[in-house]
Amino acid sequence: MSGRLANDSSPFYFQLTLFRELGASRYLFFSLTLLLYAVIVSFNVVIILVICLEKTLHEPMYVFISCLSLNSLYGSSGFFPRFLMDLLSDTHLISRPACFTQIYVIYSYASCELFVLSIMAYDRYVAICKPLRYHSIMSPRTMCMLVAAAWLIPVFSLGGPLYLTIRLPLCGNQVPRFFCISWPVVQLSCVDTSINNFTGLFVSIATVFLPLCFVLYTYLRILLVCQQKSSEFRGKALQTCLPHIVSFVNYSITLFCEVSLSRYKAYQLDPFIVIILSLEFIIIPCLLNPLIYGLKLPKIRVMIYRMGTQWEC
Repeated sequence: MSGRLANDSSPFYFQLTLFRELGASRYLFFSLTLLLYAVIVSFNVVIILVICLEKTLHEPMYVFISCLSLNSLYGSSGFFPRFLMDLLSDTHLISRPACFTQIYVIYSYASCELFVLSIMAYDRYVAICKPLRYHSIMSPRTMCMLVAAAWLIPVFSLGGPLYLTIRLPLCGNQVPRFFCISWPVVQLSCVDTSINNFTGLFVSIATVFLPLCFVLYTYLRILLVCQQKSSEFRGKALQTCLPHIVSFVNYSITLFCEVSLSRYKAYQLDPFIVIILSLEFIIIPCLLNPLIYGLKLPKIRVMIYRMGTQWEC
């Protein structure tokens, strides 16, 4: 009974306090943001279509790249539509169901991104360190299992911490961000949040730090193998791994900035820094990944050019 009353006393709306009064310039920011969202969707859809339609690209590496683009569409859809609405709004209020849905989408996007990058690192490790066994190890069955794990583990592992957050009685409704994330909401709690902190730490280790460590481990193994090979072999290995390394480093930096920001009180920081750190986590990986793989990998680049010329005809 007391738990139900505590939940009933919680506010039904959250206020996203980082938004400022933009006046007439809100329409300019809305147009630029809408254009950016359209570019992100277009780039990632092109990558997915090229890989799906071209049979020569039905290989593990390219399937994993399409999963990365699909996850970018998923993550950006959890942020941009609501952000576009808030740019035109005067209140910047978001309901509890919408807020917790956004938390789940953004966090599952972040975790899926790391898991996909992890299986891509494993794919490169097998291709470089065990080339003769590559096709037997990375069989279609193994590929499907890895893709399923990359999606299902984050989807189910985030349910517990989110459920604990939803049940918290809250004594405030101001979230100092442009979108809903878990930690600022937990800080609004009227009761002790030790269980939430422990569960969140455990899930973070399982879905963030372990994949990061696994990627670093695979590249350490690749580096050790390359040291024993010729310079030509090392050059080919670097060319093969470079797009993934760029994506991994880029995403790791943005994720670190997001985690660091979530542990600080945003109103105590420079507003411009808060804006950059808040938005880069969603925007930069979703925008750069299709550019990195579309421009760097010859097979994808050639197929995009071929499809473009066919559509023009």
